[in-house]
Amino acid sequence: MGSRRWFHPNISGIEAEQLLLDRGMDGSFLARPSKSQPGDFTLSVRRLSEVTHIKIQNTGDFYDLYGGEKFATLAELVEHYTQNQNQLREKNGEIIELKFPLNSADPTTERWFHGHISGKEAERLMMEQGKNGSFLVRESQSKPGDFVLSVRCNDKITHVMIRHQKLSALDDGKYDVGGGEKFDSLTDLVEHYKKNPMVETSGTVVHLKQPFNATRINASSIEDRVKELQKDNPVHEGKAGFWEEFEFLQQQECRQDTRSRKEGARPENKTKNRYKNILPFDETRVKLKDIDVNVPCAEYINANYVLPEGEDGERKKQYIATQGCLPATVNDYWKMIWQENTRVIVMTTKEVERGKNKCTRYWPEPGTKKSYGILLIRHLSETNFPDYTLRELEVTKEGENNPPRTIYHYHFKAWPDHGVPGDPGCVLNFLHETNTKQDNIPDVGPMVVHCSAGIGRTGTFIVVDIILNLIKKFGLDCEIDIQKTIQHMRTQRSGMVQTEAQYKFVYMAVQHHIETVSKRIAAQTKVAGRDYTNIKYSNEDAGGMDPRLVKPPPGPTSPAIPPVSTGPPTAPRPEQAKTLPQTPEPEKPVYENVGKLREKQNFREPPVPKKPT
Repeated sequence: MGSRRWFHPNISGIEAEQLLLDRGMDGSFLARPSKSQPGDFTLSVRRLSEVTHIKIQNTGDFYDLYGGEKFATLAELVEHYTQNQNQLREKNGEIIELKFPLNSADPTTERWFHGHISGKEAERLMMEQGKNGSFLVRESQSKPGDFVLSVRCNDKITHVMIRHQKLSALDDGKYDVGGGEKFDSLTDLVEHYKKNPMVETSGTVVHLKQPFNATRINASSIEDRVKELQKDNPVHEGKAGFWEEFEFLQQQECRQDTRSRKEGARPENKTKNRYKNILPFDETRVKLKDIDVNVPCAEYINANYVLPEGEDGERKKQYIATQGCLPATVNDYWKMIWQENTRVIVMTTKEVERGKNKCTRYWPEPGTKKSYGILLIRHLSETNFPDYTLRELEVTKEGENNPPRTIYHYHFKAWPDHGVPGDPGCVLNFLHETNTKQDNIPDVGPMVVHCSAGIGRTGTFIVVDIILNLIKKFGLDCEIDIQKTIQHMRTQRSGMVQTEAQYKFVYMAVQHHIETVSKRIAAQTKVAGRDYTNIKYSNEDAGGMDPRLVKPPPGPTSPAIPPVSTGPPTAPRPEQAKTLPQTPEPEKPVYENVGKLREKQNFREPPVPKKPT
């Protein structure tokens, strides 16, 4: 859990409860300073429609929950109980789960704000990718609630502490650099020192020339980031931030394009590549195993494994990105499907587009069967939907007693020949269907995704799916980095997400998903009929548990926590219930047409380029 932004330095217990009930869900949590015991902290956790407050003791030597494991930092304590869900319990043995960190809001939407990154990470980034005069602002790790201005000067990094002083939780506070003028916002402070450079005690003048922009964002604030990215940038000939971020990806790939593709370039494999220069990296390519050893390069197929970036040891969803079949590769393709135990195939191209063959048909007609090498494919059924066709195929390996396998072939047909879909909702609904199928098959292998070349639409579908899975796991307040996710994918198969239009579409799809989920949560909140005047608070206005109520811990790893929680929410009156909005089924998000949704919100649709660059 890389972010520490679940720490809210300036809120009370009442405000913590309102935040968790308004913006959170079951399992959402945050940490905050204790109001009753200065120096201590409180962990506030939403459990269904109630909030439990847990006291965290800071002895000066370690942090603990008045018993149990001891930790050097607050972050290590929170991370431990997040990763070990069965170790935080009430006195009655009931588990308190920390699932979704509820992050504090960014103090600014400016792209030079990098959130929680460390000083060392800021130095590495700006020394590798910045230039003299580059600057960023980040959260202080030593003083939560304050910030740091990091600037590259004379090929070294200078760090300037920014104090944020607030008189009360409702006060926005003032920002200063330890003396001199005070500012109402970080943006005002930065703008001032861009025009009026600071001078170090050594005499070095600290110029803020160009922002070193972040791509990391809080998922729930994606609308603000999209608005920033749509602004024209005079430094880049008036081009918007989407172009800037995508151009950085292109430049990075050129610099790092040193991975071997020797196998794909062999003469024996020439007829197996749809495009002679789009070849798989040797390191991540899929190798066929059940082959004739007398046939040269029989184990080659133009396909790569793609794994999301994640914590070590964590089981991650896997993908295989591959090209559209050629007549010479259909048998190998089905061999790969069987070998990898793939049950869901996502095809994102038509067989022919604009008169050009994009993918050879690799399945038989409905109700028929056909042999592809050692595999027999039977076409069981075909169902047409507005944006895609679902085919159920039965695969049997000849000569063996293996039971037949059912393969679900999702053929997306709403991607236009040029550009990207105008409505992200159709892609999101499609991905929801494919994921539902994939998730309900035990011990399933990688999902195979392909278009024609296996990099443009394929990469776009995979990166949207990865980001949505991240949000599903960590909640709407998790941190996401679309550019970094694509960059990581490109280390496994080159060129993933081919155009600026596709890059922008990823943002729009994620934004539409978040808007849809937020609407559903808001509707569910109204149905619950919460009335904050009916909340019961603890001895310090829900600021934390009274240590006197805590019984000695039963063991070193399982502190028993007596809860101090809110009362039940007030139920809506019968006449109210009749007019409350109906929520979609929790397990089936319904993505509205994006145009209609924007119209409802008085949102001006950003201009979409006619052609991808």
